[in-house]
Amino acid sequence: MSEDLVTLTFPDGAEKKYPKGITGYEVAESISKGLARNALSITLGDEIKDLNQPIERDDSININTWDTEDGQYTFWHSSAHLLAEAIQELYPEAKFGIGPPIESGFYYDIDFGDESFGQDQIEKVEKKMIELARNKSEFSKRNVSKQEALDFYKKKNNEYKVDLIEDLEDGNITFYQQGDFVDLCRGPHLPDTSSIKAVKLTKLAGAYWRGDSDSKQLTRIYGITFPKQKLLDEYLERVEEAQKRDHKKLGKELGIYMMDSMVGPGLPLWLPNGTVLRRTLESFLRQEQIKRGYQEVITPHIANVDLYRKSGHYPYYKDSQFNPMEVDDDEYMLKPMNCPHHHQIYSNELRSYRELPVRLAEFGTVYRYEQSGELNGMSRVRGFTQDDAHIYCMHDQLKDEIKHVINLTQYVFSTFGMPVDIRLSYRDDNDEKYGGDSEYWDRAQKEIKEVADEMDLDYKIAEGEASFYGPKIDFIIRDAIGRKWQLGTVQVDYVMPERFDLTYVGSDNEKHRPVIIHRAPFGSMERFVSILIEHFAGDFPLWLAPQQIEILTISEDYTEYANQCAEKFKDAGFRVKVNAEAEKVGAKIRDAETSKIPYMLIVGSQEQQDGTVSVRRHKMGDIGTFPLDEFLDKVKEEVDTRALPPAHETK
Repeated sequence: MSEDLVTLTFPDGAEKKYPKGITGYEVAESISKGLARNALSITLGDEIKDLNQPIERDDSININTWDTEDGQYTFWHSSAHLLAEAIQELYPEAKFGIGPPIESGFYYDIDFGDESFGQDQIEKVEKKMIELARNKSEFSKRNVSKQEALDFYKKKNNEYKVDLIEDLEDGNITFYQQGDFVDLCRGPHLPDTSSIKAVKLTKLAGAYWRGDSDSKQLTRIYGITFPKQKLLDEYLERVEEAQKRDHKKLGKELGIYMMDSMVGPGLPLWLPNGTVLRRTLESFLRQEQIKRGYQEVITPHIANVDLYRKSGHYPYYKDSQFNPMEVDDDEYMLKPMNCPHHHQIYSNELRSYRELPVRLAEFGTVYRYEQSGELNGMSRVRGFTQDDAHIYCMHDQLKDEIKHVINLTQYVFSTFGMPVDIRLSYRDDNDEKYGGDSEYWDRAQKEIKEVADEMDLDYKIAEGEASFYGPKIDFIIRDAIGRKWQLGTVQVDYVMPERFDLTYVGSDNEKHRPVIIHRAPFGSMERFVSILIEHFAGDFPLWLAPQQIEILTISEDYTEYANQCAEKFKDAGFRVKVNAEAEKVGAKIRDAETSKIPYMLIVGSQEQQDGTVSVRRHKMGDIGTFPLDEFLDKVKEEVDTRALPPAHETK
């Protein structure tokens, strides 16, 4: 009898037996009719499935509603098909490429042929999508043979789908249909279109088929959908807020960085304010690293190509690297990674087990070729500095070292008030994407999972997201308006010690291989600063603000007292300026507010007479008059504790 039952494990750990072949919808209905009504799909193990998918084996199960990531993935995947159905009705000659869900919404790549498609057509497509959604068309799945799939799309003269099908295995090909629209797809999808209530097509872009610039450029339509109009309205408000926080806009206004065509696209120039910001961040991490036993190193910006051949970065990442240059009848290239240089430093001397772990850290600048259309302010550049470190340890030290790195990374992000989600990124079955022995991979993946479990981390596993030399722990932060950004990583590497023949002499007097941990909490300084600007909307914590204090005089008569105050703050290490210009104090306050300076100190006859300062806090206004020394102690404590700005603390 037990052979006819399956055991399903729910997120709270509860287990329940069901008849084999039960569907996800029926499982949801067994819990409550309300859950069944709101269910969008199920996740069995690590795979998202349709609600009508029969369950044939014991597994873990999640019922996915709109409030889950997998539920939104399903919703937006189905919405991409709805977009394509609307395009098919309005533009019958259009040919479809790919249409995946993305982190926020979906897109579809479409060849409109001789038809023109622009912003003017967007509203018409949105209306058609809502009209089709109301038809309550079911998403039905059917298996097709490879030949049947090829014949179907050859008849439609769709070379893009034919190209995709050529790479698929016969017996694993499925079509989905809703209404009159049929698409090559493996799913998952909603039960029907009726839950899609609100639609916004957000952007048009060009996209080369399969990313090949020699292929035809298709029209990529981005969109997002919701089960309620209210949710779309809230989303659009967040988008508006994000535009106000755009680091490209604020970066210019606050004097953080600039781009210059003579220097080249994707190569930011750090302006004085930005340099203060960056150096302060570096100092913060450097101090933490010293406390935790790291040694800092410096490596050059170029190296012989053979170094990167040895590591596997060249030609593995050839398309994202700058071309080699000829030097003295040899080939050199701009450094794409710091790690091969660190491996050479490690192997510079014979290492004993007593020395391990060796922790080498560097703020090292690297260079990657990004296509011009992918460049975006400081968040996507061609030259950037990583807060790189590589830890060389014995195997029995590995788990403790991973824990130390996780603690450091969590400390860094908590300092900025950034909640963290954790993902364990594993390899998939495509052996061509990865280096090294599969036995090492299995071992490393097992170890990072053990660490995550021992530290009681809340994590998700993502297959296919690993680096080419090892699995990793990815830290995904959420900013002040709820957006997610992947930043820090911790990677376990058994591959590079083999490639670089790295060794240490063990207690048995024999040579052994160390294990390497790659880590970078910030990731890249450029990208992290771009996120930080948007996270704080330019209102940086006092310890981080490029200019911390501005002293404003009521008139020029009080310039001397203002300068005396300024010297006291400077002696205490503060970044302070005096504005003694002959203009009204109201105008000075407005200028300081616009520059997002945390504190404005106003001095006049009363302040000079009493040895006080009248204090205004950015965005808060007047907070009172303080004796100079008392206020100095107050801001010292604010810097020492790295307190968040008052407005940010309430979020």
